[in-house]
Amino acid sequence: MKFTVLAAESVRHLSAPPAFFGLLAFGVLSLLLYFVLRLDRD
Repeated sequence: MKFTVLAAESVRHLSAPPAFFGLLAFGVLSLLLYFVLRLDRD
């Protein structure tokens, strides 16, 4: 019981909205895919 109270109090808040992290990850993965496909063409 005490553990659940401590876990509830130690909830961390994100410094940015989750959509920002999703868009950032999408951008990074898209850039990596672009470089991989560009290397394959050479």
